[in-house]
Amino acid sequence: MWIYFFAICDFLCRFIPVRRWRMYMRRVKLFDWYRKYNALKRTFPNLDFYDVKMIKGGWNIGFIVENQFVFKVRKHTDSKVPQDKIVREKRITDALSPFSPVRILSIRVIQAGEYMFYKYPFIPGKNLNSLSVKKIIANREKLAQQIASFIYRIHNSKPVGIDDLKNGDGDGWNHNDLCNNIIVDPKTMNITGIIDWEYAGWGTLETEFENTTAFSSTMRESGLNEAIRNEYATIIEKVAAKQQRQQERLQRAKEKAAALAKANAESDSQSES
Repeated sequence: MWIYFFAICDFLCRFIPVRRWRMYMRRVKLFDWYRKYNALKRTFPNLDFYDVKMIKGGWNIGFIVENQFVFKVRKHTDSKVPQDKIVREKRITDALSPFSPVRILSIRVIQAGEYMFYKYPFIPGKNLNSLSVKKIIANREKLAQQIASFIYRIHNSKPVGIDDLKNGDGDGWNHNDLCNNIIVDPKTMNITGIIDWEYAGWGTLETEFENTTAFSSTMRESGLNEAIRNEYATIIEKVAAKQQRQQERLQRAKEKAAALAKANAESDSQSES
């Protein structure tokens, strides 16, 4: 577990003879984790910090407390980073949550000492890319249907309040790092949540597809990417067929209304004559 690794490294730092080297190791290599951990303990004295796990990835480290809450903070605190950039993930998840067919984290931004944390509920389950290739292959079609539905709903959504976050080329909204952040119930293989939206933003559909399996050899070997693309194509076909049926019903309704209006007009004309 990461917390034991970092605790051991922090202890070993005591034996570095030069103070600035010790400070460098703790601040840069260990991300000031112990100060951030203690800041959380002081801010939330009622939580049981004896039951804590540490997570690490991307720009952030995090602490899972009591298997109920996750507290995530940037690895390197930079006072020059504007607050709206720090809370960008919250803005995106708040805006996209109504469109998602699976759970998206409800993030709160909190201040603990000098650090700004994201706090959100812990989603139980296992990261999909931690399962075996055999397990993923056995449930590939079921997973592909869920992931394709998620990608379609998010990519084609029209969220309010985040248009200013559109930048670069793109045709829709992406998570951009699904490969590492799909949480599933290993018994049912249902997706229980999508986590870590720090890389989310405006982008191309092809980028979302590629990043769904790009960073895990297990995910690539499972053939899941092709299955997702096929399911997405099926969704597009179903949506197009539904729209076609709606247009045909609308056209028939217009024709019926026009025929009725014509019949009424002829009836009125005969009555006058």
